[in-house]
Formats: sequence, structure tokens, C-alpha cells
Amino acid sequence: MSSRADAGPAEPVVVAGAGPVGLVAALLLARSGVPATVLEAADRCEPIGSKAICFQRDVLDVLDRAGCAERMIARGVTWTTGRTYYRGTELFAVTFPDSGRSDVPPWINISQAEVERYLRELADAEPLVDVRYGHRVTGLHQDADGVQVRANGPDGEITVAGSHLVGADGPHSAVRRLLGVRFPGRSFDDRFLICDIRADLPFPNERRFYFDPEWNPGRQVLVHQCPDRTWRIDWQMPAGYDFEAERASGALDDRIRKITGDAPYEIVWASVYRFHQRCAETFHRDRVLLAGDAAHLYAPFGARGLNSGVQDAENLAWKIAFVRRGHGSERLLASYDAERRAAAHENPAVTTRTMEFLVPQTPEERGQRLTTLEAALTDPAARTLIDSGRLAEPYWYLDSPLTTPSGPVDGFPRAAGAVRPPLPGVLCPDGPCVVDGRETRLRRLFGTGFVALAAGGERCARIREPAAGVPVAVHALDVIDTTGVLRTALDAGPDTVHLVRPDGHLAAVLPSFDPGAFAAALRRACGRA
Repeated sequence: MSSRADAGPAEPVVVAGAGPVGLVAALLLARSGVPATVLEAADRCEPIGSKAICFQRDVLDVLDRAGCAERMIARGVTWTTGRTYYRGTELFAVTFPDSGRSDVPPWINISQAEVERYLRELADAEPLVDVRYGHRVTGLHQDADGVQVRANGPDGEITVAGSHLVGADGPHSAVRRLLGVRFPGRSFDDRFLICDIRADLPFPNERRFYFDPEWNPGRQVLVHQCPDRTWRIDWQMPAGYDFEAERASGALDDRIRKITGDAPYEIVWASVYRFHQRCAETFHRDRVLLAGDAAHLYAPFGARGLNSGVQDAENLAWKIAFVRRGHGSERLLASYDAERRAAAHENPAVTTRTMEFLVPQTPEERGQRLTTLEAALTDPAARTLIDSGRLAEPYWYLDSPLTTPSGPVDGFPRAAGAVRPPLPGVLCPDGPCVVDGRETRLRRLFGTGFVALAAGGERCARIREPAAGVPVAVHALDVIDTTGVLRTALDAGPDTVHLVRPDGHLAAVLPSFDPGAFAAALRRACGRA
């Protein structure tokens, strides 16, 4: 993780919620020299249960900038393949190959509770982050000078003043309610039973999705391996499922034994949930921004909830820091809503299609699903119609007001695991590089300022001139790219210039260096177009 930017004004950003999204936002703000005061309604306690477990490669890069990815990767279970079965027969597999451009695995499984503990330890050690447990937000006021947030704490009501407020306080967000922002969407009646089971099972470290297995006829089961011989198993259950009654009758043990056989097992944690799909009508109102579950709720298939929330946190953190340091306009903050709500609308569109296949609501839909699954046993074409959850990937900010377009974007593959093209708005590819004699990788150069990548040193010297005080680190690819991997991944030519935002998304890809064009792209990326 690179060093912190110069410290800014002492007034903090107020963050409501000390879950993973709120803590990542606070830590990333601190990395840019911006203090954060985090108000958490609950008394300090250790989270229990796995909750979210799947962390995607690009989100691990964000968590690397927050300071905990190396620990997560060392601890977590790496997987590269997701398999889908029907009644014991494998229908297809999706593989996320390591292309050699990054040493970060495509996916790891690790308990959200464990990640929260890492983030709390980092926050406790960070002088610019002040976490206050037992402080429930009860009121807010904002004006041209900042925000004032009221909270009930252990010693009574307090008011915390700050420059901005981040509402990362979960699905029942007090911040969202106080803003009067609606949270439309729908809830699903079907239940899902989660059990974290410690046992020695004959499954490899893969994501395994089963349609209609013999141990849950007519419904689905999802299996993931986690650290410490723990297996996360999700069963789809009928709407009237009663967990306590099943456990009391011994039927829960029978259910688990159908998967574990005679192997000894221990239930580490169990929960029953029904899920919701909702999206706030706005994520940004003046000096207040909503993130994570306070802004959106998704169906669980595809690992979109926490991964998307962490990306919310990074998006808003660099923009608040730029506005506070005078590098960005208020339009830069407004782009948070444009970018992250577009991402939030894509996620339910994907998961709704998944749910229509997983939980058909009419006899016709159920019949169509059965026909498709039966046909898929022998027909490869039918397998393309099966939806067991398209796994999360970062959103492409092609239409963002911050993106300088550069030609047509149609025809590029967007399937899970496909290599993303180096287009403006798309996340910049990763790869090994050498900077100041130190071996690192490209994405470790991102975080607190823009990065410009050009072919040679002479051109790099010219690029620094139109930056006009905006932090831009300029690197010559023929110096740092000792293997040629980066130039290939970026499709870089002898004259191209790639401008990368602090969050790693490409802001512009210029065919050649022109001071006016570069300055215009940089102004646009700072919300000053």
C-alpha cells in the first residue's frame, strides 16, 4: 500500500456505520489525509457467522489499498472455477483463469466477520479514524459549510460536525430515512438456509451449484469451501420453512447428513434469510452520500452485495478527498450517484433474471425451467439458457460524465471471466512493473491521485505540465513495464497516453499526447468539464 497523501483540513468526514463498507470508506479517506469519524449504533461486539464470503479479484485490490488484502488472501480459500450440476450431472463450468497479469486470485472465500475484524484493527491503529460505538444517528443538518450529525451515545446526545456524511448504516439506514430518500424494490418469499459446517468433505475448493440434487429435491443447493475446514452450504427452502422445528425434530441433522455422510461435523453457524432487491432513488444529496446496503440490496446470487458496497466506498472516498483538497468540483461528487446507481441498477437486472430461473413463480415458468434442465443433459445449446448466478464484476463507466470516450465499444465480451478491454470507463488491467527499482504491480500505484501512462520519458515530462496542480503520477511504460505485459494489456502504442483515475478506472485513452486534449480529459475526470 502506498504512502498516505498530505493531510488536509482537520474537519472530519462523518461516516454512519462501522460495517465493512463504512470502515473501508474511512480507511481510504485516511489514506488521502482526510480524517473520518465513524458513528456505529451497536455496542462493540464480534460479528458472528460467515454472511458474505466471496471476494472478487478487483475488490481485493480496493481492500489492498485499505490495508487488509494480503492478510485476507493468505487466510482465505482461493478458487478459480464455478461448476453447475443438475441431479448429479455436471452441466458446465466457468473458469476464471489467472492470465499472469496479477498475483491477486480471481476469488477467495473468507468470512465477512473475519474481514470486519481486520478492518476494525486497521481503523483502531489509524490516527485519522475515530470509531465511536454505541452512537445511533438521530438527526442531520447540512448547509453550504458542512454537515452536523446528531447521535445518541452512552453519555447522551452529541453533535458531530463534518464536511460530508457517508451513510453506510445498512438496509434500515437512519441516514437514508432522515434524508427522506425512498427505497423502492421488492422482497421475495422464498427462504434460504445457511449453515457453516466444519467437516472433512470430498469437495474441491470450487463454487458448486446444484439444481435438484437428491439431498434437496426440486430446489437448489450451493456449496463453498471456507478456511478452517468450514463449508458454507446454502439450501433453497419453501416459503413456510421453520428452522427451529426442523432442528428440534432431528430433520436438520438428516438434511446435513445427506451431504456429509457419516463424517463427523459441527455446525459453526446457521441462519435463515429471505432476500430483497431495492435501490435508493438517489445515492447523493448535497453533502450526504449513501453506500452499501443503505443504498442498494441484491439477491445473494453472484456475490454482488458486499463486493459492490466496497466499490461504493472507494468511489466516494477519492471524490470527497479531491473536493476537500480543491482538485474536484461539486459535479465530481454528483458523479458518485451517476456511476454507482448505474452499477446498482445493473446488478438487480442480472439477479432478477437469475431469480426467474431459480425460483419460477408460475406453473409455466416451472415447466420451462424443467424442460431446459432436462435438455441441458445432452444439448450444449440448452446449457447457455441455465442461470445459476452470474458472478459479480466491476461496472464499466462508459457513460460516466467523468469519462472521455474514444470510439465504439460494442462487441466486447462481458461474460464472467472474460478479459476486459482497456477502454475509457473500464477498470485498468493489472500487471507486474518496476518503479524506482522496486518490483510491484500496476494497481498498487493507484489510490490517492491520477496516474498517466505513456511510452517514453520525454513525453512523460511534457504530460506533467498541463496537470495544473491536480495530483498526477506520470510513468513511462518503457521504463516500468520490464516484461511487456502492461503494454499488451493496455494495447499501448508508441504515442498513446492512458489516464487512470484514483480508483483504477481508465478516464481517457488518448491516441497521442496533445496538451490540450490531456488537460481537457483531466478536467473532465475531476468534474470540471
